[in-house]
Amino acid sequence: MRHNETKEEKSSLTPIENNETYQLKTLDINTVRDLWSKTYNANGKPDWSHLYPYYHPDIVFQDSIQRIEGIKEFVALCERLTERCENLQMEILSISQDSNIILMDWIMTMSFKKYPNTPVYGSTKLTLHYDGRIIEQRDYFDLWGDIFNGIPFFKKSYRKFMRRVFG
Repeated sequence: MRHNETKEEKSSLTPIENNETYQLKTLDINTVRDLWSKTYNANGKPDWSHLYPYYHPDIVFQDSIQRIEGIKEFVALCERLTERCENLQMEILSISQDSNIILMDWIMTMSFKKYPNTPVYGSTKLTLHYDGRIIEQRDYFDLWGDIFNGIPFFKKSYRKFMRRVFG
């Protein structure tokens, strides 16, 4: 943001599905915390629909499993995750911002059919486009380590293997 630019000037008009436009809030740590807290509802099924306008059409999303390019592919990814999970909760532990980068640490607890709740500990890096929307999202987490920790008969041997091989 330029030094003489206010937050109100930085917020953008964003088209939504039906080609109407509305004013987005400026993304900062408070807005992100507020928006993400509305994503995971009391029934456990996440709803990202209120977040999609904050993503740039050319969003690049990457995590330990995949790389997705474009808003249509990103929305499809979110819908697949909603479909697969019985329950999905997220707690933001910390959040900070430096210029157009927002970083947050979180615990996401997922529940799948036939499997116990599994907490996954991770971090997200959001990169804001000059128009204020998210152009890149990179999620960092140890998927296998966190999942294996939730499997009682496998946890001990997995951790023993990891210590032996990786110190």
